[in-house]
Amino acid sequence: MGIAEEIAETVAAHPSVALVEPIGSRARGTATELSDWDFRVTTDDFGRVAADLPGMAAPHGPLAAQWDPLGDVESYLLIFPGPVKVDLIFPEMPRSRNRPWRVGPDTLAAMDAHFWDWSLWLVSKRRHGMTDRVRGELLKMSGHLLRPLGIDILPLSLEEAADRYVRARDRLETRYGTRISRRLEEEVLPLVRESHRDHYRPSGLPS
Repeated sequence: MGIAEEIAETVAAHPSVALVEPIGSRARGTATELSDWDFRVTTDDFGRVAADLPGMAAPHGPLAAQWDPLGDVESYLLIFPGPVKVDLIFPEMPRSRNRPWRVGPDTLAAMDAHFWDWSLWLVSKRRHGMTDRVRGELLKMSGHLLRPLGIDILPLSLEEAADRYVRARDRLETRYGTRISRRLEEEVLPLVRESHRDHYRPSGLPS
């Protein structure tokens, strides 16, 4: 049993959870190696389950664990070594998307987790050949996460986004006198930099 199935079993054992079922590309059989493991969670007490999720996930050693800042429904996002991305989705719990990140010493670690989670998801989309989707998400990432860090140039590739992000984050660490764990970056960055055609230039420019 892999970590994704272990997490699904752990959540399914919660007394307020009625059902945990796979959805998305894993359920359809169209996943790539890096595709998310998406699970729909049905519960009669979302507040109780939400409060207990960090404690349920912690023994499994996630590198990142956070509620999706941009989802239309509540989703708990986890990344484990591998990397393996697991999303626990509560479709009956709608939510409003967060505003762009506010940068500060208290938010930098959460921003880091969000950036690498987003990047890992986009690597999977890139492997599916979804270049338009990646281009659109880079635009969204620019407005929501990169510009608050002072990155005003729209990245043309995942690699460029990562390079600019790392430089901006490192400068802020120096300013704030802190340092974020690099374990998540070490898992995701090599995949971002893998040899794929990954440039989304305006029409007419050379690739």
